[in-house]
Amino acid sequence: MMDANGNLTAVELFAGAGGLLLGTSLAGFKHLAAVEWEHNCCNTLRLNQEKGYPLINDDMRIIEGDVRDVDWSFLPDDIDLLAGGPPCQPFSLGGLARAEADKRDMFPAYTAVLAQLKPRAFICENVKGLARESFHQYYEYILLRLQHPSLSKREGETWEQHAIRLSRIHTSADHEAVRYEVIPTVVDAADYGVPQHRHRVVIVGFRSDVEASWAFPQRTHGRGLLPLVTLGESIENVPALNNESRGGEARSYPGHTGSPLDKPSKTIKAGVHGVPGGENTIRFDDGSLRYMTVREAARVQTFPDGYELTGAWSEGMRQIGNAVPVELARVVASSVACALREDTARKHINDALMSELCGEVKHEAALV
Repeated sequence: MMDANGNLTAVELFAGAGGLLLGTSLAGFKHLAAVEWEHNCCNTLRLNQEKGYPLINDDMRIIEGDVRDVDWSFLPDDIDLLAGGPPCQPFSLGGLARAEADKRDMFPAYTAVLAQLKPRAFICENVKGLARESFHQYYEYILLRLQHPSLSKREGETWEQHAIRLSRIHTSADHEAVRYEVIPTVVDAADYGVPQHRHRVVIVGFRSDVEASWAFPQRTHGRGLLPLVTLGESIENVPALNNESRGGEARSYPGHTGSPLDKPSKTIKAGVHGVPGGENTIRFDDGSLRYMTVREAARVQTFPDGYELTGAWSEGMRQIGNAVPVELARVVASSVACALREDTARKHINDALMSELCGEVKHEAALV
């Protein structure tokens, strides 16, 4: 539940450079811990924490390591939110797309932490490829695991066998340690004011005892609403990051056409073997191309200018390309925060009514 100061509490898994973390912070969540195995990303989090960046609280525990090895005993009993985007390579169109056969599939680890911490809500983000037809059965299995995280896979059980067992439990009234109502949505970040077409699966879940109405936020931009934010608008007057120079000149060839300034950027990517062509380049009106600077890419991902990223250009671009757009994270997390506060208020009202009713009963008994 909320801490003594009324803050909603959160834990971040697979924190990366902090995109989802910053967005949930803007939505009013105070992070108790952030876990990330990659050293350079942890350095980015530490750098901003040490310099007192306001969206990273100074007592947040930054844990560098595997989420499967974390001892969570330092946390309070009931946190409000678990957030994180498990590594996307097993489902990415740009990766090997091996799903459950890929050792980087961290959905089992995510659900294990979900079962242990039992937060009131969770936010899980991944690539749109997760929802494509070839992954349909495994995607449905992931949703079942998130709905029933305490029903873990047994020794020697295949994921298909586990899915069948979960499906049977799902339609029964059998007792479970914890159960979640899960709402998956495929979104384009550009529809929410992000200057980039970035299609993602966002899965939100609420613990079954949470009493609040929730639906995925309505889009705010494009198709009769506010105009889509363009690449040119987002990088106007951009400051340099750590005195970096402008991005290097790029060449044009098939699949490497760059993003025009008058439209939202193509999806910023980290790349499997370095930074990919096309998506991370700017195409000017005269047809020339150049690579984005890290700060320009950060603007496209809606990172605040005051937030620093560690490492050279390629490392900074990798961190940015793997991140969740901060503004998209803020929009989703704000709606989740409203639902959780609604649940808290409803329970407080019910408690007050019950206390008042009990008082009346005791008073009447005293009069008898």
